[in-house]
Amino acid sequence: MMDMKTKLAQLQVLSGHAISQFDTSDVPDTPQELFGQWLDRAIALDVAEPQVMTLSTIDAEGEPDARMVVLLDVNEQGWHFAASTLSPKGQQLGTTPRAALTFYWPDLAQQVRLRGPVLPLAAEASVADFFRRPERSRAAILAGRQSEVLETPEDLQLALRWQLERLSAEPSLIAPHWVLFALAPKEAEFWQADAGRHFTRLRYRRSGEQWERNLLWP
Repeated sequence: MMDMKTKLAQLQVLSGHAISQFDTSDVPDTPQELFGQWLDRAIALDVAEPQVMTLSTIDAEGEPDARMVVLLDVNEQGWHFAASTLSPKGQQLGTTPRAALTFYWPDLAQQVRLRGPVLPLAAEASVADFFRRPERSRAAILAGRQSEVLETPEDLQLALRWQLERLSAEPSLIAPHWVLFALAPKEAEFWQADAGRHFTRLRYRRSGEQWERNLLWP
């Protein structure tokens, strides 16, 4: 049987390719604008789930944690995502309201990294996000025991069934622990590789109300 080290060494790395050179001399003034351009290209080329990102947080003991979440919007406030304040990520953000986001689109050999403070958005925005979700998703949010020990699969099905019945009886029911957050980056880095393993890295760093741009060594 092949050992793990050999198995991993035989896997191809950076098999994707950029469709054009990353011209860092002609980029927008803000990371939001450049991200929008890259996302539009990823969508146009049918990259799988380009809106999915890794959210990295820090727990109460100072240990890092990470999981995949869905990007909901990008604007001057930052990169938006939603979470339950009862979940580990919600509790971690309550204790340490700073995080990092990572997008990786292997088909395009592109990566975007952001880090900075995370702030809850207006309660109205959280309610609107909750109501736009499918009924079963809202039932799962209302069940609200994310990451706790699940004794049996039947317990989960029973909890979901009960919440679905509640929603049927009370269509206006909301989950007060469901919050829309925005990460407002202090730094944003755009990384692109090419077939010759030449990596281009462009960093935006906030300076007051403006953004400084610098190339970085690979």
